[in-house]
Amino acid sequence: MALAVAADLHELADVAARTFPLACPSSVSADNVAAFIADNLSEHRLREYLADPDRLVLAARDNGRMVGYAMLIRGVPDDDDVQRAVPVRPAIELSKMYVLPDNHGAGVSAALMTAALRGARDLRAHTVWLGVNQKNLRAQRFYGKHGFTISGTKTFRLGQAIENDYVMVCPL
Repeated sequence: MALAVAADLHELADVAARTFPLACPSSVSADNVAAFIADNLSEHRLREYLADPDRLVLAARDNGRMVGYAMLIRGVPDDDDVQRAVPVRPAIELSKMYVLPDNHGAGVSAALMTAALRGARDLRAHTVWLGVNQKNLRAQRFYGKHGFTISGTKTFRLGQAIENDYVMVCPL
């Protein structure tokens, strides 16, 4: 794992656009997925994320090709549901963690999670938290294997739709 840098933007945006839909329930419209990608995962937005000192973006590579990424964000937003679900501070959000489907089951996700948790420890966090769609059982099982437990719920705007997420936390 390595920190993503500006030279990675095109590849990072491509991986983000290809992997984000994998985490969405089948009930989510293609228009809402496309709107989220355009608003949050474009090269322009990713450039902003890379420049943000409160964010850490990690890139997973296989034979030089980016196959996944993770994004950590310091803190807890001013969302009452998340505030209640993440009582231990300082906290870091595991905002994004995606791996291309052809690399699922190859250990990339586990290595990326290990690197993300190490990054959070290096930033002196006491806990890592994330939001995961309540219908995404595969992701919930994966997070559970890495020490995350459900601590609450929150909503997530996906285009024009509101999705229901679990908030999961992992003590460090």
